[in-house]
Amino acid sequence: MTLEDSRRAVIVVTPFHLLFAQFPVVCFTLTLLTDIAFWQTGFLMWQNFSEWLLFVGLVFGVIAAVVGAVEFLLRPARFAGRTIWLHAVGYVLILGLAFLNSLVHAGDGWTAVVPWGLTLSAATVLLIAIIAVIDGLLVRRPRTHRYARSGLS
Repeated sequence: MTLEDSRRAVIVVTPFHLLFAQFPVVCFTLTLLTDIAFWQTGFLMWQNFSEWLLFVGLVFGVIAAVVGAVEFLLRPARFAGRTIWLHAVGYVLILGLAFLNSLVHAGDGWTAVVPWGLTLSAATVLLIAIIAVIDGLLVRRPRTHRYARSGLS
């Protein structure tokens, strides 16, 4: 067995939009935690945190969606064989729920968070978890290629 036969190079291509897609997940999850903190304590600081977290999550979510759409349009072959539409629809639903949640949080006082703001935050995080599980089940294995070393025989 030669060295050339025993080695394989693994090429993993990560879409660029995933760099931005992490921020909405973190922001929307933290929004749920700050909503729970507001529900338990009643301090308006937690409502303000929730509003800002929703805003930042929506901004980065829109950036990630635009970058993902540009990636898909420029290199459709990169996404061939994947169920990209399920991911895209789930991502749009997550952003839609978060936007609705942001509108609810724009109100004043207790009713801006309890019960509908808290419910929408929980639904957004639940949808994020469902889409993450579906994406994990649908991920293809990375392609392997022969690794050729030049100059060795």
